[in-house]
Amino acid sequence: MFSSRISHATHLTPDRRPRIVLWTAAGVVALGFLVALELAARHYGSPGPITDQAREVIFPPKPGPLYGGMALTMVVLTWRERFIAVGAAVGIDLMFALVRWAAGLHTPSDRLFGNGALWVILGCAVIALTRRSGQERVLLLKGVGLGLLLVTGRKTGDTWLLITAKAHPNVLDPYVATADHALGNPSWLAGRLLETTAPIGTYVLDLVYAQLAVAAIVVALYQLRNVASERRFPSHHLVRTFLVIGLIGPGIYMIFPVVGPIFAYGPGTSGTGGVEWAVADLWPHTPPALGIPHPVPYDGLTPRNCVPSLHTAWATAIFIHSRKGPRLLRYAGTFWLVCTLGATLGFGYHYGVDLLAGVVFALTIEGALRALDRGWDRSATRFVAYGTTVFAALLVSYRYLPVEMAEHAWLAGPLLVLAMASVIYGYVRTTRQWDPKAAPPQQPEPQPALA
Repeated sequence: MFSSRISHATHLTPDRRPRIVLWTAAGVVALGFLVALELAARHYGSPGPITDQAREVIFPPKPGPLYGGMALTMVVLTWRERFIAVGAAVGIDLMFALVRWAAGLHTPSDRLFGNGALWVILGCAVIALTRRSGQERVLLLKGVGLGLLLVTGRKTGDTWLLITAKAHPNVLDPYVATADHALGNPSWLAGRLLETTAPIGTYVLDLVYAQLAVAAIVVALYQLRNVASERRFPSHHLVRTFLVIGLIGPGIYMIFPVVGPIFAYGPGTSGTGGVEWAVADLWPHTPPALGIPHPVPYDGLTPRNCVPSLHTAWATAIFIHSRKGPRLLRYAGTFWLVCTLGATLGFGYHYGVDLLAGVVFALTIEGALRALDRGWDRSATRFVAYGTTVFAALLVSYRYLPVEMAEHAWLAGPLLVLAMASVIYGYVRTTRQWDPKAAPPQQPEPQPALA
């Protein structure tokens, strides 16, 4: 499909060997993690991420960024190869759609497009192994890996969420709802405000909330726009942060299972399905009364995916990485962050304290990844340790001090915001020290005066 390039294989220099060993170890760990998730999902009677991904080679794909993954893979291709890849993907999708329609296998719920993108990504992997060599092979495999990471990351997240629901029959929403009194119950306030702006406000926020991955891909494609010409990836980009947030975040859900106000204190997203499990049908008009919180049972299907708010963490990462783009991209990053915060609260998916934890979580991971790229030093260690400590302190306070926080909201609320603000300040101060400083303009040497 793509033209072959001739390049000479280079011998491994001593400084490259440790990096190759590191990436090999990371690949082995990632594969073991996927296998573990596959086994855990099958234990609960559901296919895991490996099975889900494999079936989409032939069967109708589930919702996911397949074409987004292909777009990330194509950053290593020339424009001619990109046009061929897009044409091949669309043609394969049309062929699959016609065959399913002719065989009577298509249903209204099936997605028509997606298989072609996956075939192109896998085709690039085959070409890299059979038609490329040296640095060209490595570059194309990196592009394939980047695309597959985005696609598989969605499958991994879905499996994680299933495991959180199956492994935790009880949820800790009463604790978080009580702690949220310290911030004035912002989810209840945002829910009522969103009702007054319906249907326009609801439509806009729902679109922004659902298409967060699209915004991430746009920012990532801007950051990776020169890969094809420079024949190398930038040292740090948004996809790395996005994937690490999605990998670590669901693990914290296993420690702190929470379903969110619309489920624990409302009708659920279906309008009626969550009432039988809800503590009370209060959201968004009546904030929950203060009392002694305790774990409550909930169904085995709703993900326990509130603390921290990963949508907030991802939107924060998009905002950070859009800062060095053109003005339009910076405005878009700000818009996406503001609308995501409004949607997470206004739709009742998160409590206010979830958002604070999500911001701290994102900044700590972003700082750690940037430090890993440039080399650890005292400032990096200090910031990552501080961000981790603040994040842990937030979770501990939500779990063990919610009543005290609610009763002393005038003190606890500002302290919570101040804790988040201190991490923001620490991140900005630390990363500014890492940025290369522009050299001052050289002054012309004075010319000797003529006698």
